[in-house]
Amino acid sequence: MQTSTPSGEGRISLEEVGAAHRLTIDVADHTLSYRHVRIDDFTPTGAQLAIAAGFNSVTGVSVLQVLPNGDLEDVRPTETVDLRRDERRFVIVESDRAYRLTIDSQRFDWPCRIVSGGLLRKLGEVPADKAIYFEQQDKPDRLLDDQDLVDLDATGVESFISRKLIWKLNVQGVVLELTAPTILVRAALVQAGFNPDQGWQIFLKVAGQPKQPVELTTEIDLRTPGIEKLRLTPKDVNNGEAPTAPCRDFALLDVDEAHLNRLGLRWETIVEVNRRWLLLHDYPLPAGYAVAHTKIALEIPPNYPGAQIYGFYAYPPLALSSGRTIESTQLRGVLLGVEFHGWSRNRGAGAPWNPAIDNVVTQLALVDAALAKEVGE
Repeated sequence: MQTSTPSGEGRISLEEVGAAHRLTIDVADHTLSYRHVRIDDFTPTGAQLAIAAGFNSVTGVSVLQVLPNGDLEDVRPTETVDLRRDERRFVIVESDRAYRLTIDSQRFDWPCRIVSGGLLRKLGEVPADKAIYFEQQDKPDRLLDDQDLVDLDATGVESFISRKLIWKLNVQGVVLELTAPTILVRAALVQAGFNPDQGWQIFLKVAGQPKQPVELTTEIDLRTPGIEKLRLTPKDVNNGEAPTAPCRDFALLDVDEAHLNRLGLRWETIVEVNRRWLLLHDYPLPAGYAVAHTKIALEIPPNYPGAQIYGFYAYPPLALSSGRTIESTQLRGVLLGVEFHGWSRNRGAGAPWNPAIDNVVTQLALVDAALAKEVGE
């Protein structure tokens, strides 16, 4: 190699020689994991690229150049590439042949017989919000997870397509197509055209498992294998008698009634022996109690919300699965002929009752916190 002279014409300078020795290319293996490789030639052959990548022999080695549009172009052992103007990314692997495939109609020559869904996603630069499907004749296209494998040693070109991810949920015969993998039961009912406040018994059916009762606030993860449907059954199914209308002996605040309706619970306002009660049926309990649901009663003072609501009452008396005694449940209140046990759970000095912002909604938050605290949630 010549060094520069004063004229410099037709010769390579020392600066250019040093730049050549510092040239770096990116080389990926069959996992499409790239690493940096040094090479000292601006116009290497396919054989030189293979040797630079660490192969002792170029026999059976496939060198593919990654083009700007993502295509892979085969570089033969004697063929040169110009790294001054061409892409410097390569896939170099041992292979005796190339397997042709397409991803969203874009053609690729892949040097390995087996390809995974994850590699196809990398190869085709498929975004995370799309799923990859293997197109098949005479049967449904196959959805590929990242770890799923496809054997490319088949007649013709293997074709893959990407589509927006869609999750399906059958809600009492109405099939929802959803773009997010999770949904609240309440939202699912609304989207399927069912009134969530109508008073349903709701069950989630998963293949191979007993039906699971769920609440309106339950979040369903549609990525769970085997999810089949949400089944709805009216509560209080009888022999044809008209359902009993809930008791409304007095009105609550508008914000209270709206919140209770959103919860989907059956609720009543009852006056007994001059005591005003809000009764909530089938109130859900966190895991750790001997039962999954209970009746919760709040005593509503006559001058509420000017006067605060104290604690809450439950029937039947609540017990923990562990058998541990629940402290401060000595209050008693008789409602509909049965004795409710009251929990003394009141606000601390740092957050006293404020008639401007406190109501049944905030008191139920206190109820939920007290119930959860007993089971360590």
